[in-house]
Parts: sequence; structure tokens; C-alpha cells
Amino acid sequence: MGLDIRIPIGLMFSIFGVIITLFGIFTHASVDMYKKSLGINMNLWMGIGMLIFGLFMLLLVKLSKKEEK
Repeated sequence: MGLDIRIPIGLMFSIFGVIITLFGIFTHASVDMYKKSLGINMNLWMGIGMLIFGLFMLLLVKLSKKEEK
């Protein structure tokens, strides 16, 4: 069949999720940066969420290919 849209979406969210998660890990000590978000490290949590979503999309692609065989 053709290109499954879940592949590029999963890759994009996974790559951005890793980048934003790493940024959140390396900037966790910056208190001034997280004042607007009430002290919550939103980079870390949104990065983790994006990574989970991206990996879920790639898992769906793998499972659908397994069912086609």
C-alpha cells in the first residue's frame, strides 16, 4: 500500500519529544524559567507526552503491518 501517515507523525513527535524532554531535564534548575508555569517543568512533561504519543503511533504502524502478513 502507500505511505502510512502514522509513520511521519510518529517520527516527528518522537524526535521533538526527545529534544524537548532533554531540554526540560537540562533546565530543571532554572527557577526563573518556570515561574510562569507555577514552578512546573512543562518542557519535561510535554516532551514526555509527545514522546509517548509518537511511540504509540509507531507501535500502531508496526501492529497493522503484522496483521497484514
